[in-house]
Amino acid sequence: MTYSIIGIGNVGQALALRFARKSIPVGIANRRGPESIAGFGQQHGAAITPMTLARALQADVVILAVPFRAHAEVAEALADWRAKVVIDATNAYGVALSELGDQPSSAVVARAVAGAHLVKAFNHLPAGVLAQDPESPLGRRVIFLSGDDQGAVSKVAALVRELGFAPVSLGKIAEGGRLVQPRDKTWAPLIFQDVFKKEA
Repeated sequence: MTYSIIGIGNVGQALALRFARKSIPVGIANRRGPESIAGFGQQHGAAITPMTLARALQADVVILAVPFRAHAEVAEALADWRAKVVIDATNAYGVALSELGDQPSSAVVARAVAGAHLVKAFNHLPAGVLAQDPESPLGRRVIFLSGDDQGAVSKVAALVRELGFAPVSLGKIAEGGRLVQPRDKTWAPLIFQDVFKKEA
């Protein structure tokens, strides 16, 4: 399984550092090209490889860590999203419900990457918290997941565990997934909730 992170802002960097600390290879890309993020890759070890956007989109699992409205440009950069797992780490806070068609923002992203298996994850915690060690005496830091394809959710849950977190599924995007999706200028109930789970 190959992984890439699109967007190397605060959330993208926090996730890339988790991959590096677990020695899981990951490609990173942005719209400005690999030269603009080469320093980050060199600073944090061989597990992180700066790539062109086109190359990064060839990964089996693509993490979207871009501002919400930038997802459309990323989607257009790949002609065929079929069979890919897309992890939507975007937040549509401040985006009018009319712009979303009164749908959860991940449903809008899913339409843009038609054919992909989309899972919402890694969006409910601030980047500074994501960058911290997720393992503590309280257990493992929880990452909430939601998606309409159980097979894709299971793959993302396995990655979440590899990165040191504890996955908790909220069910489908239009149901439990709404608990981590902002609406207009209202944060969802589980956003910013930093909880831990004792693994059996």
